[in-house]
Amino acid sequence: MKLIKAYIRHRKIDEVYKALSENGFCCMTMVDCEGTGQYSDREREHISDKYPFAQAYRVIKLEILVSASSVKKVVALIREAGRTGYRGDGMIIVSPVDDVYKVRTDDSGIKYI
Repeated sequence: MKLIKAYIRHRKIDEVYKALSENGFCCMTMVDCEGTGQYSDREREHISDKYPFAQAYRVIKLEILVSASSVKKVVALIREAGRTGYRGDGMIIVSPVDDVYKVRTDDSGIKYI
């Protein structure tokens, strides 16, 4: 089981979500946030009013839990749908997950992804 975190441009979330959901990856978390980066495209992104000292830019952090066998497919979908070709297109991080626990029940295990 793997947790994929993708930091993508705010304006690309519709395309990324559509690509993932059309390919059977429906369950994810999306967080509207701001970040800084070495390769931000200052010509094309909104500079933060909240953090102007840090030159923070709007990004979406997308988190999705998938089986290990689905990682390459999900990464490819995010890269294809999230790419603009300009600096600051974001990054994708893949981390191992030891277990999953349901809050409402006592159930646990990878069968819940």
